[in-house]
Amino acid sequence: MTDAVQQRIAQIVNGNDVVLFMKGTPLFPQCGFSSRAIAILEHLGVAYESVDVLQDQAIRQGIKAFSDWPTIPQLYVKGEFVGGSDIMMEMYEAGELHQLMTDQGVASAN
Repeated sequence: MTDAVQQRIAQIVNGNDVVLFMKGTPLFPQCGFSSRAIAILEHLGVAYESVDVLQDQAIRQGIKAFSDWPTIPQLYVKGEFVGGSDIMMEMYEAGELHQLMTDQGVASAN
């Protein structure tokens, strides 16, 4: 991963309270895992940004190196990597993801 790509990813991650790197867009997710991740964020009612990795191959590969996590989607909250859709689902079902958003002071989408 180039320094420029690393810097772009860091700006996105650090410039948004909640960001989801995903395949597709929130309205048109391009894989089931991304769709599930969006559904979780929507159900939590938090404001978030999304990045469609299918639109930029450098970001698609770079985010995997950035987080040292091999799959997409990837969720970041307040600059910290949380995990992919399976981890999001586990945390959501346990109430931990809602608690994390509350503890981090993440704004609601309303």
